[in-house]
Amino acid sequence: MSEFHQPPKGMRDFYPEDMRVRSRIFDAWRKAAAASGFESYDACVVESLETLQRKAGEEIVNQIYAFEDKSGRKLALRPEITPSLARMIVARQAQLPLPLKWCAIGQCFRYERMTRGRKREHYQWNLDIIGAEGVSAEAEVLYAAVAALRAMGVPDEAYRIRLNNRALLSELLAKLGIPAQSHAAVFLGLDKRGKMSDDELRTLMLGEGLDATTCDLAFGLLDIKSLDDAEAMLGAESPAAKTLRELFALLELYGIRGQVAFDISVIRGLSYYTGIVFEAFDTQGKFRAIFGGGRYDGLLSTMGGAPCTAVGLGFGDVVIAELLGELRGGALATERAGLVIGYMTPDERDAATRLAMAKRAAGETVSLQLSPQKPKAFFSAAAASAFAEAAYIGPDDRAKASVRIKHLDTRTEREEPLPC
Repeated sequence: MSEFHQPPKGMRDFYPEDMRVRSRIFDAWRKAAAASGFESYDACVVESLETLQRKAGEEIVNQIYAFEDKSGRKLALRPEITPSLARMIVARQAQLPLPLKWCAIGQCFRYERMTRGRKREHYQWNLDIIGAEGVSAEAEVLYAAVAALRAMGVPDEAYRIRLNNRALLSELLAKLGIPAQSHAAVFLGLDKRGKMSDDELRTLMLGEGLDATTCDLAFGLLDIKSLDDAEAMLGAESPAAKTLRELFALLELYGIRGQVAFDISVIRGLSYYTGIVFEAFDTQGKFRAIFGGGRYDGLLSTMGGAPCTAVGLGFGDVVIAELLGELRGGALATERAGLVIGYMTPDERDAATRLAMAKRAAGETVSLQLSPQKPKAFFSAAAASAFAEAAYIGPDDRAKASVRIKHLDTRTEREEPLPC
């Protein structure tokens, strides 16, 4: 196939079978958000480049699809939705009742190296709670994400949510004598561990102004295996550790404590995170993060608004589609619904049409074939379709004014009268 027939590199076309998978994912997202009281919003795909640069993390700045319009305005395709959310809230901050619980499903674009689970465009489900001080906000977004995974049929044991607190890391760095002005550089370096060699990370961190001793001390923090270990270094009165303990206790009440584990290595590379951060991974370790997020209490003020607390979660469609395909052997794409109706000769067209109209009037999903077909060709196409049932009308069916409706998976049949 020629390059002309392919989408641009890193982009995707969605054929009907792909749309069935996407719709299942989107439906689970919408159901989980609505069940937890999140309100939907949307924003433009094209944003001011300045808006994105004011908020974006160190890597994203270099991954933005940027351009100038015909008036010379510097614009970009959004790499994520949160800057648009912040802009919208700041525009009406005095009128909006807090706390806000908002959700969106939006397409995002990043020019980056493609790997398994990473494209140059993806759809992302965002959950954000603005104006809530306590860890109930984190618990709510995590619960909604787990509810979405359950709605998709992902078993609880198939993934774990790894959770940390950047404030805890700051306390640990301060305990080691590393000054606050160096913490952002340490976070940036530690977040890349596993993606780059330690020698490359050391070079990166030295380039950010850290010395060799600080690099060694920072790497040593990743040897912490539990919250107990961290508290042993900081003491039981650590504010950040207390916040984590409070969240873990709350997650017990939400019924999802078993899906969450402390992990000191979870840092999140974006510089705007201020507190608890989290990422979900499949337990087999085959894929990139399923979702991630955290607390970003300073973003609205960075965007020109009044200071306000915020917690957010981003959940992309690429990794979860791959995980679902692996867990369910592609079954997600072939789940069936509705009825397809065919007929043998032009003389049966009216009978088939009346049956289709009656079924549609009753609220059923019906696909009516648009020309006569041989039985073998009709049932072969029906078996490969997304429909659960098939009805085929031949001369004998028209004569006796009834039709057999076949379930395409179970092969069971029932007979129904044809509408007059």
